[in-house]
Amino acid sequence: MRHQTKKHTLGKAQDQRVALLRALATELFVHGEIKTTMARAKALRPYAEEIITLAKRGDLHARRQAAKFIFDKETGKFMDLTTGEVFEAPQADKKLASETVLRKLFVVIGKKYSDRQGGYTRIFRLPPRRGDASEMALIQLV
Repeated sequence: MRHQTKKHTLGKAQDQRVALLRALATELFVHGEIKTTMARAKALRPYAEEIITLAKRGDLHARRQAAKFIFDKETGKFMDLTTGEVFEAPQADKKLASETVLRKLFVVIGKKYSDRQGGYTRIFRLPPRRGDASEMALIQLV
């Protein structure tokens, strides 16, 4: 019996499932929305919302915990760490840091949802995929 084991296994081994969710969460935070299958979107929702809750805390321990759950890759942009403003190229008059997913999560996304108690993502149903008729979804940050 599967009592108290509510987990979306996605038909994968644990290491593959964790890697998939890390990649999906990273891309969700970079782009703000991603298109994926319905099963993956439903599995991603609680995973991403837990990371956003860590970003709302904003302390060093939360930052280190969140770093375990996403890939901290650079986005190719630059950001002002005090205001959260994003620039395409470095500015001569401002001191900017390269924008990474973790910095964006804590500086921009964490502050955006500071007054919200939950429900940071929404899932929209899309038409089925043409190749295998898999149910598709669009998951986005609210």
